[in-house]
Amino acid sequence: MIQATPLRWLRLAAFGLGGAVVLAGCETQYADKGHAYRAEPGVYQATRNGPDGAPQGSCWGRTVSPAVIETVTEQVQVSPAQYNPDGSLLRPPTYRSEARQMIVTPRVDSWFETPCAEALTPDFIASLQRALAVRRYYEGPITGILDKNTQAAIRAFQRTTGPDSGVLSLASARQLGLIAVDRTTLE
Repeated sequence: MIQATPLRWLRLAAFGLGGAVVLAGCETQYADKGHAYRAEPGVYQATRNGPDGAPQGSCWGRTVSPAVIETVTEQVQVSPAQYNPDGSLLRPPTYRSEARQMIVTPRVDSWFETPCAEALTPDFIASLQRALAVRRYYEGPITGILDKNTQAAIRAFQRTTGPDSGVLSLASARQLGLIAVDRTTLE
């Protein structure tokens, strides 16, 4: 049996706390008033680390369309047919099946700019909920919490014009009138 000295307990506690901090950082997409939501499969949470060449201080989301892989089965001839001297078939050819996987459509990473986390205040989210409700994408109460119903409404709104994601894109926020349009993009 291993004896746990106070120093060993301190090391274990520090490791456990560090592991919890690392896991908490990986798990949370949005958090407000104690609510935390995981990113749905294929969608990465909004982050300040964007694609190569992203402006300093900008925030980004990313959707991932997985590769489509198809299994192709082919018949491969093992031995050819053998014929008698008179031309009649002595032994038919033999075949074996070989299966291989082929990438039909490669994986696609799509980056989109998002409002940064500090902009996602309860007042902003309440305005987002109202804007989505007016357009009949959101039917829940105006809570100021970015919950699953709000994310589903964002996804439904963006499905036609933006990323197929529950993460609000900057373009959608501008289209909803929640963020001012950048004049440099208009020129």
